[in-house]
Amino acid sequence: MSKASTESPVYFNDPGYQEFNQFLNRERFTKIFVLVDSNTHLHCLSSFLPKLETTTEIEVLEIDAGEEYKTLETCNSLWEVLSEMGGDRRSLLVNLGGGVVTDLGGFVAAAFKRGISCVHFPTTLLAMVDAALGGKNGVNLGALKNQIGVIKKPEMVVADLGFLNTLPAAEMRSGLAEMLKHGLIADEDYWRRLNSLKDLNLTDLEGLIKESMNIKENIVEQDPYEKGLRKSLNFGHTLGHAIESYFLETKGSKKLLHGEAVAVGMVLAAYLSSELEGFPKEKSDEIKETIHSMYGNTGFSREDQEKIIDLLKFDKKNEGGKINFVLLRKIGEPVIDREVSNRLILDAFEYYLDQPESENLN
Repeated sequence: MSKASTESPVYFNDPGYQEFNQFLNRERFTKIFVLVDSNTHLHCLSSFLPKLETTTEIEVLEIDAGEEYKTLETCNSLWEVLSEMGGDRRSLLVNLGGGVVTDLGGFVAAAFKRGISCVHFPTTLLAMVDAALGGKNGVNLGALKNQIGVIKKPEMVVADLGFLNTLPAAEMRSGLAEMLKHGLIADEDYWRRLNSLKDLNLTDLEGLIKESMNIKENIVEQDPYEKGLRKSLNFGHTLGHAIESYFLETKGSKKLLHGEAVAVGMVLAAYLSSELEGFPKEKSDEIKETIHSMYGNTGFSREDQEKIIDLLKFDKKNEGGKINFVLLRKIGEPVIDREVSNRLILDAFEYYLDQPESENLN
């Protein structure tokens, strides 16, 4: 079990299913709804359902896979189906999927009948180390990330690491970006161990995954409503979310996974940290080298950069019209609520793009 939050205990693998089955037996829900997307329906549901030990009726709800379906329209469809299938305040919603499913499913549960219980079974690395933890639930507003949502913790989180065997390498790298972030904001030794990984072998990663989950849960436990310390978890996300939104809404652009966009954002934030907080230049270069070696070099035209900067005004962390960044004074010492000029952001993009032409992916 996770050492951090007693409100949302985190369990792993078979012991997690045992805890979940005991929970079902104890709570005696009127109906269990399992939310999946088209990917987890295909790859995870058939191994998940046989592990449930309950006589309670189970209904499966499916949504299309993809960030573009993380919308209020999808939520409305699910609320209608829950009502049609007899969902009531003693129903349980189990969210079996990646970050879209846990974010959206948590929001659906929080609002339906003014709140029903939910449990997260994250199936991607990103969901395990980030989205399923901390109680943030929500949906996008058009291409703008996570503009509508609430903070409501699930009853528990069960991480079945076997589900990671179903993921393509790009999805594993997407989750790894959040783990790298945890090292940069909290623990240089952890960053170094991640930095030395030569591949994404699941056996090597298991202990690091649990450590990453504990880093996030410990931060959330100290600041559940993001008044101070929890803001540090947004390192790389201010520009990362804007980049992700831009690629999501721009026809013809390749789509970036969340972690891929955050990886770019971390390089940009490292440069800004060097310029504004005295973060060692050699550390900034190290971060850039690590990110480029794992994620390649995404191309940005000057027009792209300016449109991405324009999207920053929609960032949900802004206060009083000010765009707030998380920067680093040193690895493990974040600085929150830092304002940055547009000129310096353009310089950061130039720094990011300063790579040999052969490394540029676009």
